[in-house]
Amino acid sequence: MLYDYTAVTTDSVTEITETAIAQADAAVDAVVGIEEPRTYANTLAPLDRAGVAISDASGRGSFMARVHTDSDIRATAVAAGERTAKWGSDLIMRSDLAAAIRAYAATDDARALEGLEARNLEFWLRDLRRAGHDLDAGDRERLRELQQRLIELQVAFNSNLDEWDDGIEMTREDLAGLPEAYIDRLEPGESAGTVRVSMNYPDYIPFVEEAENRDLRRQMQYKFWNRAAGENTPLLAEAVSVREEIAGLLGYDMWARYAMEVKMADPEAVDELYASIIPGLTSRGVDELAALQDLASHDLGDEAIQSWDWMYYHTKQRKQDYGIDQSEVAEYFPLEAVVAGMFEITGDVFGLDYREIEETGAWHDDARLYEIRNRGSEEPIAFFYADLFPREGKFGHAACFSIVGGRREDDGRYREPVAAIVANFTKPGPGTPSLLKHDEVVTLFHEFGHVLHFCLTEVDHPRFAGYDTEWDFVEAPSQIMEHWTWEPEVLQRFARHYETGKEIPSDLVERLVAARDQNTALTTLRQAFLGKFDLAIHAGDGDIDIEQATRDAFALTLIPYHDGTHFAASFGHLMGGYDAGYYGYQWAKVYGDDMFSVFSDEGVLNPDVGSRYRREVLARGYSRDAIEHLKAFLGREPSSDAYLENLGLKE
Repeated sequence: MLYDYTAVTTDSVTEITETAIAQADAAVDAVVGIEEPRTYANTLAPLDRAGVAISDASGRGSFMARVHTDSDIRATAVAAGERTAKWGSDLIMRSDLAAAIRAYAATDDARALEGLEARNLEFWLRDLRRAGHDLDAGDRERLRELQQRLIELQVAFNSNLDEWDDGIEMTREDLAGLPEAYIDRLEPGESAGTVRVSMNYPDYIPFVEEAENRDLRRQMQYKFWNRAAGENTPLLAEAVSVREEIAGLLGYDMWARYAMEVKMADPEAVDELYASIIPGLTSRGVDELAALQDLASHDLGDEAIQSWDWMYYHTKQRKQDYGIDQSEVAEYFPLEAVVAGMFEITGDVFGLDYREIEETGAWHDDARLYEIRNRGSEEPIAFFYADLFPREGKFGHAACFSIVGGRREDDGRYREPVAAIVANFTKPGPGTPSLLKHDEVVTLFHEFGHVLHFCLTEVDHPRFAGYDTEWDFVEAPSQIMEHWTWEPEVLQRFARHYETGKEIPSDLVERLVAARDQNTALTTLRQAFLGKFDLAIHAGDGDIDIEQATRDAFALTLIPYHDGTHFAASFGHLMGGYDAGYYGYQWAKVYGDDMFSVFSDEGVLNPDVGSRYRREVLARGYSRDAIEHLKAFLGREPSSDAYLENLGLKE
């Protein structure tokens, strides 16, 4: 079950990929060539197995592009990912396969299907329509060309970001305002007496939050917002154009409508969501920015706060108004204790036990391996890796990746899912462990929400197991997890000073929680900028000035745009499955906040509520529409009340 990643080579990545494709092709060809009466067992079931073979190969092959230390292996894995993605695109485009599935759909056997088998056929028929099988041969071939090109663009875009390496060499004087622990962790620069501040999140974020040197903050942001700009800007522009042509061929008026057809929302509903929050947030944001401007006036005089200033003064304001020094807070969040606390809390609430496996067989010594068991059981139900520190060539953000999908095997045994959290948290320093800023604690809990969603599945069918649900719901189980990181009774269970072992002081927790809503309007308006920009470039005819669209949407933040930068070139979500979908973070937050309100009412660590949430949401995957998950857990129709109240917008 668990793969030995220490033995990965360029040859093994290629062999695994090609073997899986050959096996899958053979299965599909057999389905197409059937001459006896068609049944579910001889038509759809083999296609499901073919999909599993490709997915398993990706977890052992193309996934290496995001984590492996060897650049040749990463390059080979990028090619493998492109190969399997194109295979999947070609599969649904095959006219002989479409004819076979549609022929089966017309049989009495198909009409008698129930449950997940009926749902599977329904989704196959939907996918065939969306793949253009109602088009003439010429348009269908053009559609295939466009789909293949889109895959190439997306793979290249993400590879450029993962491989990007940049930074600024600085002296200790340049690092005024930053804590010694941060400085001690930095890599030496090439020039004597310097250190290098890279574009990795644990370097970049603290620098723009705390560095007193304003010009260096500007330079760092300039580099950060220009990552892979020369390479990725034209790739994104072409991708937007390709997407719009695809939508047009299929009869949709915009890519956003095509993309959202398989999600909970539609473009009009998303517009309504933003229309319901942006005016109120803007009004509050003006006041928040004025307070920051007043704080900054000592340094800036009458000059307006710029994009490279706002995080610095936000941090300074937090220290001034709430006494929150993130470096001080981090001393109470050593990574090992946070992970142990996260396991204890989710274990109690969801009825789980965790065990670390010493012989990981992982791709890097930093990667840890854990098994998940039902409480009191000795049998694992899932496994996950945690690869949490930055390194050259590694995926540069934080995400959960699927390695092995859960499903019911032919012998009746349930195959254990395997997932991986890949993140870039603060590394251990000389004599100090990894000390997480509270924002990093929030991120860890968020990504662990994806792990639980993927690993606690109980769905037999591979297509509907794990977190493969509507893509604008998939963030809800992550959004709900963030709430626990703000609960005093939760934090005080595991937050201990890394040297003294003393529990985090109650007054510090109270101040931290009180500061949660600091500048909520400005931070949410930034999320609105990202979502509105995404929609702006995917809700037209593809002929759009991306740079101008970036500036127009950035105006929502109330802060001037950083001239000369190309922010969209490093906005990986646009080329990683969230195109016309970034709104999903706010959309899912509505539901995440609503679900957590049940915990708030009945006890934030209430195992009865946790059991119901696990049973009705986490375990259900895509076996039914997400709205049904919500109604089953909530016992009512979903509401936006908790979401609006958390934003301070509820009347």
